[in-house]
Amino acid sequence: MVIEWNFILRLFIAGLLGGLIGFEREFRAKEAGLRTHFLVALGSALFMLISQYAFTGRYDAARVAAQVVSGIGFIGAGVIIFQKNVVRGVTTAAGLWVAAAIGLASGAGMYSLAIAATLMAIICLETMHFITRRFGEKSLMITISQISSDKLADVLDSLRKANFEIDSFSYSEGSATVHLHLSQRGYQKALSRILEIMRGLDIEIS
Repeated sequence: MVIEWNFILRLFIAGLLGGLIGFEREFRAKEAGLRTHFLVALGSALFMLISQYAFTGRYDAARVAAQVVSGIGFIGAGVIIFQKNVVRGVTTAAGLWVAAAIGLASGAGMYSLAIAATLMAIICLETMHFITRRFGEKSLMITISQISSDKLADVLDSLRKANFEIDSFSYSEGSATVHLHLSQRGYQKALSRILEIMRGLDIEIS
């Protein structure tokens, strides 16, 4: 089967447009960032191309692609974890989804398309890992046990004076939760400063 370069261009455009949306989310340290958006857009385009061009004439094999699209969601959901108001594993779930599309493309003999999608996915994942390690942000949640409202006010004031960006905080029955945004590059130094500010308090960081 001859694969037109137009097909690969469609993959590239889909991944690029999805990635542009995801980049903004990634830079703001949201749960589903560039990688997730890129992989979902890439996978969608790949599934569409497979459904349109991979099967002809003798049987309705396109139903296979349709079933994989819905079926892979069960596997993807299994790797997504919601813990302490943080969603983890979305990129992995999207990667599984794209991997399913790549498998369908390879099985249909669309080797150039499958290779192109694989390379795009790997480049996206590795490039964003490099960029976020140096220029991205990290969300940090601090749970403080057995603290008075006055002491919490002092802690928040100290964090602001140390130029930390406080996204939100909550206080209930002597327990407080504080959400911060930290730069990936200076994460270790910032974490040490936070521990110094909260010395003597019963805290949990996630």
